Amino acid sequence: MTAEDAASSHGHNLVKSADRALIILELLSRGRHRLSDIAETLRLPLSSVHGLLGTLVHRGFAEFDPTTRTYGLGLKAWTVGQGYTGHRDIVGLALPLMERLAQETGETVQLSRLDGIENVYIAIAESPQPMKLVSAVGMRLPAHSVALGKVLLAGLSNDEVAARYADAELERFTDHTITELPDLLVELDQVRHDGCATDDEEYIIGCRCVAVPIRDHAGEVIAGMSVSAPTPRCGPRWTEETRVPLTEAAQAVHHQLRH
Repeated sequence: MTAEDAASSHGHNLVKSADRALIILELLSRGRHRLSDIAETLRLPLSSVHGLLGTLVHRGFAEFDPTTRTYGLGLKAWTVGQGYTGHRDIVGLALPLMERLAQETGETVQLSRLDGIENVYIAIAESPQPMKLVSAVGMRLPAHSVALGKVLLAGLSNDEVAARYADAELERFTDHTITELPDLLVELDQVRHDGCATDDEEYIIGCRCVAVPIRDHAGEVIAGMSVSAPTPRCGPRWTEETRVPLTEAAQAVHHQLRH
């Protein structure tokens, strides 16, 4: 998405320079970039991007490495991010249950929320085994390609899902990835019926995952919890066997949120 696309998709009551600076911050949150790469990605003049980056560096939201000639997030971005408390309660309630579940299943347990069409990890309890899924808090993955993303999308109506993907491509990562919106909507109907979503090597070959929703007091899906494992450790009944303790953990979080 270009800077102009982002502005037009959210209405016209925007300050363009501020909007562009925030888009640059989002881009830097995914890794370090050179000035020319940022300008090309956002389809903006080098002079405009250079000025915006200069302001972000001056305010401490970005930093410049003269050795690699790349820009990355600055300490101020982290400081401001710590002020967000929207998921602190659920993480505090869920993490002890996730750590217990990781020990019980021997696999990695993750908690995530939906941001647009991206699955964002907000807490992780790592597998105690040497060979395990490696991820990190804050990592974003395309929602259509992972179990957690699908269980979160299933919390929306099909009309809302279609609207979010109106101008987005369902990228293919493996031969198992869903790449067409009608197929995704059918899958989400099944997720709503089953109460869980699966990822059978849809994002990474060699990794399987099962996820369930976490609901608030009103029954709305506010997060998802999953167990992920290397495919060689998954027997024929792995999904069914893992879903039971996973669902129990998610329901325990739900009950605590209600009190």
